[in-house]
Amino acid sequence: MKVLHTEKAPAAIGPYSQAIEANGMVFASGQIPLDPATGEVVEGGIKEQTRQALTNAAGVMEAAGLTLANVVKTTVFMADMNDFAAMNEVYSTFFSEPFPARSAVAVKALPKGVLVEVECIAVK
Repeated sequence: MKVLHTEKAPAAIGPYSQAIEANGMVFASGQIPLDPATGEVVEGGIKEQTRQALTNAAGVMEAAGLTLANVVKTTVFMADMNDFAAMNEVYSTFFSEPFPARSAVAVKALPKGVLVEVECIAVK
């Protein structure tokens, strides 16, 4: 098992790793829309927040020597399912066919009051 860390994604804000590599797979913790340089939530709505969360996820994949093309499964957590179409519009610009499997769920609340969080599982 190998711990992965990058400055291209926000540092872990609790007792967890940005990602763990094990047996040719990368399990990335959920990425919220924090600017890694400032640690602040990006301004804007669901589209801007989705873009930043996925940019952070791409940074974590890069630390593993991968890209988002290696992602086989994502889970998208949203504060409001009414944001699904707007989130999906941005999400579709980060992935291409074959698209990863995905779950998208609404949750009561997310860290720091953000609108979206994205976690990824990738294979080498």
